[in-house]
Amino acid sequence: MCGIAGVLGPPERTSTLLPQMLHAITHRGPDDSGEYVGPELAFGTTRLAIIDLDGGHQPMWAPDDLVGIVYNGEIYNAHEVNEILMAQGSKFATQCDTETVLQLYQASGHSNLPQMFQSLRGMFALAIYDITRNRLVLARDPFGIKPLYYRLSAGGSLISFGSEIKSLLADPECPRVLNHDALVSYLSLQYNPLPETFFSGIYRLPPGSFATIDLHSGQVDVHRYWEYEFDDNSQDDEDSLAEQIRYSMEKSVARHLISDVPVGAFLSGGIDSAIIVTLAQEQLQASGLGPLKTFTLGFEELNEFKEAREVADRIGTDHHEITITADDFIDALPDIAWYFDEPVANPSAISLYFVSQAAREHVAVVLSGEGADELFGGYRVYREPFDLDRIRRLPRPIRALAARLGRSRINFRGRNYLRRASTALNDRYFGGGYGTFTPNEVRRLLKAKNVEDHFQPGLALATATSGFDVLPESRRMQLIDINYWLGGDILATADRMSMANSLEMRVPFLDVDVAHVSAGIPDSLKYRDGTTKWLLRSAFRGRLPKSTELRQKLGFPTPMRRWITQDPNAMLALIRNSPRLGELVDMAFVEELASKHAEG
Repeated sequence: MCGIAGVLGPPERTSTLLPQMLHAITHRGPDDSGEYVGPELAFGTTRLAIIDLDGGHQPMWAPDDLVGIVYNGEIYNAHEVNEILMAQGSKFATQCDTETVLQLYQASGHSNLPQMFQSLRGMFALAIYDITRNRLVLARDPFGIKPLYYRLSAGGSLISFGSEIKSLLADPECPRVLNHDALVSYLSLQYNPLPETFFSGIYRLPPGSFATIDLHSGQVDVHRYWEYEFDDNSQDDEDSLAEQIRYSMEKSVARHLISDVPVGAFLSGGIDSAIIVTLAQEQLQASGLGPLKTFTLGFEELNEFKEAREVADRIGTDHHEITITADDFIDALPDIAWYFDEPVANPSAISLYFVSQAAREHVAVVLSGEGADELFGGYRVYREPFDLDRIRRLPRPIRALAARLGRSRINFRGRNYLRRASTALNDRYFGGGYGTFTPNEVRRLLKAKNVEDHFQPGLALATATSGFDVLPESRRMQLIDINYWLGGDILATADRMSMANSLEMRVPFLDVDVAHVSAGIPDSLKYRDGTTKWLLRSAFRGRLPKSTELRQKLGFPTPMRRWITQDPNAMLALIRNSPRLGELVDMAFVEELASKHAEG
């Protein structure tokens, strides 16, 4: 695992700038660093050594010194790819998966980049410098587990790239101009789904995509090589699909355990982490290795210690519990904001920061359960369309009356239900839930004039994805989350908070083979008996505690509501004392919102 960065330009400029860019992301790779400064490009890495601890120095070059790579991630099928390449005549000098990608590019990838990246199983963000073709290739893994940003000039040519925005901001010539579209989307949706970040001119490479850059002109061409698609042709029955889930997850966890350094796992009280921990412990025991180290975090007021311990005790992990306080939470916010670069609305990010910090004292790699909800239908909101259908099946006059009642100003129990039943999905679901502030509230909150409406992920997918509008609403909600919420919030949080502590986080659910199995599961096997992820729960019935199998999702819950109610001044001090926020938002409206929240 590494941090990578690069910048185009003459060596007189890049030779001094590149070290500053890498220094900004030293936390991503404290074990080693490397730089290359050429006549038109400089790039380098900071390395967290996980595989082949002595042989993975980067940038890594082909024997002819005409192709070089900087790479952040893990390729879990590297051994299989290496065997194919060796059968074709390739010779390897290391056991590092960085060389796997480099050799694959040289053998065939240079002429077929989509096929090359489709053949890799893992998480990655990389840059390949091809001197012969005078081009640079940037790429991210299918789900966007690993981040990659790039900066463009006003004319659209590439200036620089890096694992984190702070690398690009190390350039004193990089303007720090707020992207108001990103701010509006963030306030409306809790995250920024746009390709452009909060910094105008700085973009994130989309998941499942690669970009080719002509180094003569700097022109950037972005291409999609993978996307999630539902499989409506699956004829498999319940038992067959359950077996496929077990097989694909067992295989994925086995791959994610490959490491030359100690591996642990996060364990909350839910089923996703319980499945991963159970499979990992079973495989370690079968190999004669010691117990898996597991980590759970909680607060004095709210935690899942009992639930997590139930799983840990049953399978015999070496379990660790971490407790933090509201003061710990508040004190960490400035540091966490620095690691994120952009605003984040997910309070569990702070929990993830502290549990990563604790885990790093024992292991260098952890497994975690991100992605299961999006792939297997785990969010309770996915059941909403089935509930709303009760209204939609009523005769038209009654539906019309229900819609008027839902839009009325009269407060009564069920009004929101009636309103949502008459609202199109693209206008009510934006990823990860329902959004934060209404358009009118955003306009009141921001001091800027002429605030545009926020980005609508459903409309974007309807334009870009054939057949999106005819999918059942629950599936459209899944696709919105997979394409926007997962990368824009969940995985960004996981990467920043783990790498802030030089800890590699691996997510076995987000394996392409697991995703393929999930794509063939009909809705009738996802939502049953009043629960979500029904088939995933069923597939591991008997291998988990009964209470864990049935438990609803919590993650590492944070008692934010209680803290704001009990001591609003302490929680709001950072907002009130920020001169920059005072320039952007109407603080009187902020105080009004805080007062209403405290009153319940």
